[in-house]
Amino acid sequence: MTNPLIGITSNYSTMPLSLLTSSTLQRSYITAVIKAGGIPLIIPSDIDEIGWKELTTRLDGILFSGGGDIATDYFNGEDHPAISGIEPARDALELGMVREVVAAGKPFLGICRGLQSVNVALGGTLYTHIPDQVPNSLVHEQERGEDASSRTELGHAVSIQPGTYLARVTGQTRLNVNSFHHQGIKDLAPGLLVSAQSPDGVIEAVELPNHPFGLAVQWHPEWLVDIESELAIFKAFVDAAAGRLNFKNGIISGRFAQQID
Repeated sequence: MTNPLIGITSNYSTMPLSLLTSSTLQRSYITAVIKAGGIPLIIPSDIDEIGWKELTTRLDGILFSGGGDIATDYFNGEDHPAISGIEPARDALELGMVREVVAAGKPFLGICRGLQSVNVALGGTLYTHIPDQVPNSLVHEQERGEDASSRTELGHAVSIQPGTYLARVTGQTRLNVNSFHHQGIKDLAPGLLVSAQSPDGVIEAVELPNHPFGLAVQWHPEWLVDIESELAIFKAFVDAAAGRLNFKNGIISGRFAQQID
């Protein structure tokens, strides 16, 4: 297998000034998967459980993308007026798919909302508005301009735990990252390991030990693929989906051989 099939979750939205609906996904996710050697497939959020379970078996890896907030009902969260973009169908699909890929040992990558979906699906909770719930927090929600340049601006640093998937993949113990979220992990789900944090203590990356490849980050590396360490996240994910990389059992083959214990 040389080009693994990577499913990417998407939003369900109504087009402006129209009653027409669409499944939407920022092109940056697709570009990052292609650049890493994968074949992207957009997953609509409104397929039923039978459909997404069948799709999960056929995909080689799943990327849980960014998007709106997760309904607080799923984690007994504190309500807040800043909560927005709730999609009941997407919540049900993503939380179900996370549990499915974990049980099946299928490679997955979570980005922003995707990190939060992984944590909630496995039993964790979220801060529903970091500025009000984390004392002395950094600015985690950068200004978003109309063009791509605002998405590539670096907002703050993250410290990476040595020996983690993330450290091995990026070859770094510190990264400067972009940041476009107002929620974040509060209580870590059982079984997950924190692999990166920002200076204010907010969890910025988690991983699932003893899984072929289970990694989720709070920032948006899909906008930063011109940086080698950020593209490396996608390359490792795609390699794992292709069967060339397995963190559970050590390296099978591939470009990360020297980085794996």
